[in-house]
Amino acid sequence: MPLAPLFRAVSFGDIPGWARDDHDAAFAAFRRSARYGLETPYRTGSLGVNADAFGAAFEAAERAPRASGGRAFFERHFRPFIVAPDGDEKGFVTGFYEPEVEASPVRTARFTVPLLAVPDDLVKVDDDNRPAGLDPAFAFGRGTPGGVAEYFDRAAIEGGALGARARPLAWLADRVDAFFIHVQGAARLVFPDGSVRRVTYAAKSGHPFTGPGRVLAEIGEIRREDVTMQSIRAWFRENPGRIDEILHRNRSYIFFREAGVCDPALGPVAAAKVPLTAGRSLAVDRLLHTFATPFFIDAPSLTAFGGTPFRRLMVAQDTGSAIVGPARGDLFAGSGDAAGEIAGVVRHPARFFALLPRPLVDAEAMA
Repeated sequence: MPLAPLFRAVSFGDIPGWARDDHDAAFAAFRRSARYGLETPYRTGSLGVNADAFGAAFEAAERAPRASGGRAFFERHFRPFIVAPDGDEKGFVTGFYEPEVEASPVRTARFTVPLLAVPDDLVKVDDDNRPAGLDPAFAFGRGTPGGVAEYFDRAAIEGGALGARARPLAWLADRVDAFFIHVQGAARLVFPDGSVRRVTYAAKSGHPFTGPGRVLAEIGEIRREDVTMQSIRAWFRENPGRIDEILHRNRSYIFFREAGVCDPALGPVAAAKVPLTAGRSLAVDRLLHTFATPFFIDAPSLTAFGGTPFRRLMVAQDTGSAIVGPARGDLFAGSGDAAGEIAGVVRHPARFFALLPRPLVDAEAMA
């Protein structure tokens, strides 16, 4: 597969802030992807960054005694390219995080909002079983005696349409907290006995995602430029009787699975099958990009991460339904409320520099 022309070669010296970044932190995140990729190769994205070309870099990362010498490692094994579709270098970044909320293992008078496991009638949809007329975007559907049908949407599920078909993994006290866990795709749950458990994305209803911020902007409740997670939450607090009206506009519904918390310093295991690293893991459009690709993000107007302009090397380790396009990314901010304060305000223009494996670049040069 040829490399897409939207990648334009530059030098490391052309990347603003390259020399000042903490490359060792990025290397530690990359090494986790390398270990997984050596065992189970990642899928090549449609932009032509062949997963096989990462082999030498993966092996070198695995052999490294510790996360040091990161800058030399990346400069030795990769070549930088700016991502410029149609010649336009402008991209866009948002933020995501892992919420931490109180939960109960059983329903109580306070804890009434469930986080559900995958229902027993939810099935994967592909070209072999997709019925005529079902939107091609649906990756899941409802198995019925007559074949696959569109699954229940958020309003129907919250209205009790599933009955006993989906087991509650835990119960929360607040519908808005539950909704934002759906948006983030994972959470740490703190139970009354002090134990902490994690839930993470397992499947979804298949319906398209519609963000409440967009809805509130369209109906004139929040100015589009003022939409943040914080402003959305504030609006819900001031308008508790309208929560369902807004949230049910998002027909998508997320189902979860239980997951361990092996290292409290790391985030959940995400789409690339490795735990996320705060400030170093990036969610990308997985149909276009190849997981484990390093991206240097140049977003000088973003200062929520540490108070200085965001110029940092990230690693593609997750994806999301709202992350669409070659220069679009979601920055993982970490876990807990402080991370949520950062992630909730990230909506910034950015330039994307992709670091592509040398064997791929050399092969393209000889083609």
